[in-house]
Amino acid sequence: MTQQLFCFGLGFTARQIAADYPEWEVLGTSRTPPLDGETGEFPIFPFRRGSPIADFPNLAKDVSHVLLSIPPDDLGDPVYDEMREQIAGLSNLKWVGYLSTTGVYGDLAGDWVDEESPYNPTGTRGERRMQAEKAWRGLYETRGLPLHIFRLPGIYGPGRNQIVSLKAGKARRIVKPDQVFSRIHVADLAAILVASMKKPNPGAIYNVADDEPAPPQDVVSHAAELLGVAPPPLIDFDAADLSPMARSFYSDSKRVSNSKIKSELGVSLKFPTYREGLAALLPGETCI
Repeated sequence: MTQQLFCFGLGFTARQIAADYPEWEVLGTSRTPPLDGETGEFPIFPFRRGSPIADFPNLAKDVSHVLLSIPPDDLGDPVYDEMREQIAGLSNLKWVGYLSTTGVYGDLAGDWVDEESPYNPTGTRGERRMQAEKAWRGLYETRGLPLHIFRLPGIYGPGRNQIVSLKAGKARRIVKPDQVFSRIHVADLAAILVASMKKPNPGAIYNVADDEPAPPQDVVSHAAELLGVAPPPLIDFDAADLSPMARSFYSDSKRVSNSKIKSELGVSLKFPTYREGLAALLPGETCI
């Protein structure tokens, strides 16, 4: 039976769910309305801060699941601020998923974190996500919102990976001692979300990551090996010409445990490391 999933932010993840799981009818929001006469693959409703979705209770009357992927801004979470009452009031609501970030844990100098690790964000993005998590969790605690929080690392997949970056001449091997990142293939992320939707556990928090945290330069090197090209030269982090935002990503180093998604949701990752993920992506990317 088809179920409706409403996505606040019809982005990379929502589109992967729609592609891989046709039993879900996906609809959701965009910051801009469709052009006159434009028909897309999803029903799209314009939404942004200051412009809530008109008549949401009626158009979402058959919605049973809601995915929240719009990031907070400097005023807070726009979906929470504009739409929380309408979402909480949906009569058929069974599941709400909030896509957060592992940045809420801050810097662990390469140590492991799990879902019991405390908040300790080191940057603005992590701080905003922490506050958004707390806001949505307040609705779970006071209104019974069927909330599930997913803390994500970097997401890669078709069109968004180091193979593409190498082909575009944009990949760099920046080396910072003891720096590691976790990551997840978007297809595995979609599978994890669907597994949770099929097995709701309101109040649950899940770390989402593959099995092998790795230094970012190793991922670039492997992508170059797959392409049969020389990897870009190694660049010391302190000497790298990075924007403040790019540099901020290197402020946190941690290894993210994914034990809970396996033990509680029964997930078996299709791409347990970046090696399997990049190998699967290689045929679909344009040749150099």
